[in-house]
Amino acid sequence: MSDTDLHACELLEIGRRIAARQVSSVEATQAQLDRIRRLDGELKSYACVMEEGALAAARAADAELDSGRNRGPLHGVPFAVKDLCWTTDAPTAAGMTIHRDYRPTDDATVVKRLRAAGAVILGKLQLTEGAYADHHPAITPPRNPWGAQFWSGASSSGSGVATAAGLCYGSLGSDTGGSIRFPSAANGVTGLKPTWGRVSRYGVFELAATLDHIGPMARSAADCGAILGVIAGADPDDPTAVPLPVPDFAAALAGGVKGLRLGVDADWIARDVDPVARAVTQAGIDVLAGLGAEIVPVRFPDPTAVIVDWFPLCGIETAVAHEATYPSRKGEYGPALSGLIELGRAQSGLDVQKIILRREEFRGRVRALFEDIDLLAVPAQAFAGPTLATMATLGEDAALMNGLLRFTCPFDMTGSPTLTLPGGFTEAGAPVGFQLVGPHFGEAALVRAGHAFQGATDWHRRRPPGLD
Repeated sequence: MSDTDLHACELLEIGRRIAARQVSSVEATQAQLDRIRRLDGELKSYACVMEEGALAAARAADAELDSGRNRGPLHGVPFAVKDLCWTTDAPTAAGMTIHRDYRPTDDATVVKRLRAAGAVILGKLQLTEGAYADHHPAITPPRNPWGAQFWSGASSSGSGVATAAGLCYGSLGSDTGGSIRFPSAANGVTGLKPTWGRVSRYGVFELAATLDHIGPMARSAADCGAILGVIAGADPDDPTAVPLPVPDFAAALAGGVKGLRLGVDADWIARDVDPVARAVTQAGIDVLAGLGAEIVPVRFPDPTAVIVDWFPLCGIETAVAHEATYPSRKGEYGPALSGLIELGRAQSGLDVQKIILRREEFRGRVRALFEDIDLLAVPAQAFAGPTLATMATLGEDAALMNGLLRFTCPFDMTGSPTLTLPGGFTEAGAPVGFQLVGPHFGEAALVRAGHAFQGATDWHRRRPPGLD
């Protein structure tokens, strides 16, 4: 089979086809490698392609299936991981020139779990420097497959581009202020930011330890649930990974949303939100209401202070994470990451404590909100389909920065799980997404609601033009 016969499959679909021996893992993997070779010279989504190891893993997956052993829905499925995740068989650069030759002696826990589930690791996906705002000046940013003029998102830019362009069936991203949600919305894919502590961070380069979340990006909510089911759970190598049972996300898919209480703060999701982002969010709410969800008016706690606090808090934690190389190798850092670290290093102990107290108060207020609702619907960001030209002015425009972070970083400050769903397009053809937010460890409800929405719509099945 050619790559054009296979690349449009969703992850669970290609997994079923491989398990049924309708296609081999080797065939699917080779088709993906051929597609990467053909398209990624322009898209720049991969930092490193691991062809030899991928084909060896695919052959092993086929041999196991032929012998009657099936490791689950990811068995034999070509997959890719953000180049923050340690891999013993390829460098892990974290988007930085400092680490370009770093070869870990261990796999990240998420990589170990993907391999144990039979997934075939195609390679490492490009990202912004250290997973912060901008790509290092020495690195060519991934290009949005929907149009070179559109932003590809940050920081999991390569994950969004590769998943949307059919260069993998699913990927891992990380999210500290919106870095799964921005590229998911920008590239028209589905992204799941789990609860902080649901997924081990062992072997993943830190940006900010108490804000970093590792999660899946894929074509559908069902695919994201399957990936999360593999990578989640307690880990002796990461004591912050919470020892709670991991739900059977596949079993929850058929439940639908009838009776689910969907919170909507009509003022917050409309105020200073552009018409397209507002319309996409409202259309998503309307679809879920039509499927039986109960719309519950709520008032979301004012996030203004925690949005402001996110920057110095992220800077403080990033300064700690980079202490071994900054400021000693400051000249090798790009301006955005260097500026964040300098901001963190400038904070006093009193500043830190005030941020902690405000954060804890906000977390408590959000936790209380979910006593009366099951999920919350919000935009992915306050403006739809940003262009590269618009995003180039981000540091000069406070309103633009606020609009970018307004619906994302509050849920990193709380550690809440979120699901980003494709929900429409701008007139210029850029994808637009919206978010569902859950209570801590409420990922099963998110996946179930996302699956119901995607069963009633086809936004997640749209593909970038001109890549077949």
